[in-house]
Amino acid sequence: MEMKFEVSGKIGKPVDQVFEAVVDPDRLSSYFTTTGAKGRMVTGATVEWSFPEHPEPFPVEVVEVVDNERVVLEWEAAPTPGLPEHLRTRVTMLFEPLADARTLVRIQETGWPSNQAGLQSSYDNNGGWMHMLCCLKARLEYDIALREGMWT
Repeated sequence: MEMKFEVSGKIGKPVDQVFEAVVDPDRLSSYFTTTGAKGRMVTGATVEWSFPEHPEPFPVEVVEVVDNERVVLEWEAAPTPGLPEHLRTRVTMLFEPLADARTLVRIQETGWPSNQAGLQSSYDNNGGWMHMLCCLKARLEYDIALREGMWT
């Protein structure tokens, strides 16, 4: 059985604004990578993300970017007993414009082994991506930074 998940949410802004809030490092840092994002997400780039709850920044490889449609990333899973060393997962973010000027964002992640450690890691990331969507919605629709002070 392939280990994968998908989370989704509707953001009350047009697709170009939502997409830009994800690929632009300054905007991403304002609601998600709150201790920094370096590098714009473009096909073939390696960007760097950091969070207050992780001690060191880490690289994120940008596999594909299609403006206002899709971002595909690969990154190394956190070291976890029971997972292969240097396990890489793939994240696909899909952006769909809706008729009412909102945007449906779907985030999928695949690549964990079919064991208990893979299941637990996928659950952890599932929650993280849903949190990212909630933070994105709060920032774009209400100018609220949900992550501010959450882990510090």
